[in-house]
Amino acid sequence: MKINEVAKLTGVSVRTLHYYDEIGLLPPDEVTESGYRLYGTAALERLQQILFFRELGFALKEIHNILNNPAFDRTEALEHHKKLLLLKRGRLDDLIALVNRTLKGETEMSFKEFDMSQIEAAQNEYGKEAEERWGSTEAYKESARRTKEYSKEDWARISAESERIHRELAANMKKGPAAPEVQQLIADWQAHISNHFYECSKEILAGLGKMYVADERFTKNIDQYAPGLAQFMSDAIEVYCK
Repeated sequence: MKINEVAKLTGVSVRTLHYYDEIGLLPPDEVTESGYRLYGTAALERLQQILFFRELGFALKEIHNILNNPAFDRTEALEHHKKLLLLKRGRLDDLIALVNRTLKGETEMSFKEFDMSQIEAAQNEYGKEAEERWGSTEAYKESARRTKEYSKEDWARISAESERIHRELAANMKKGPAAPEVQQLIADWQAHISNHFYECSKEILAGLGKMYVADERFTKNIDQYAPGLAQFMSDAIEVYCK
């Protein structure tokens, strides 16, 4: 989709989309020779996440750091967004019911329907949890420090490298986790994290490998490349870190 089509679909202005591109928050998937920005499914999904976090009051810099953190989990974030939206829907239903009662001539004054405390509490809880989940670790802080200067070209290159490693690991699963080709790819993955986000020692990498199978959210994200890839990566990392 061209940028004006994205703006029409999402209600986000072309100027805002240009700005998101300039700060590396939402780069297009492709820029044509004529200079047209083209956005695919992945970019639209990222824009949706940006808008959800904006709804929660996160600053653009915070959203940028969260979405580019290797630990970010889209499914988990959506579950939190859903909870908040259900609370907002409930409040709107209460307000509509109040209007209907007033239209019918009810004279008793009621203000509880205007109460925002439950929603604000949920927003604060989620904001705190998001920062703790993705923003308070030393690795995250180092990642934020490194990535704040990345350009959209940098992010495109980093994303392409990550995709390449995962897809090549998926393609080599039949060779077994100890195969030289697989072990080289695990080394590439360790270097990818260290070069672009935070220093990934073998101890940290071993912990990540366990997390890939212990946390179903990580498993789901990795297994999108191939069923069982998370377990395979975990096994290969275990071999690599011995």
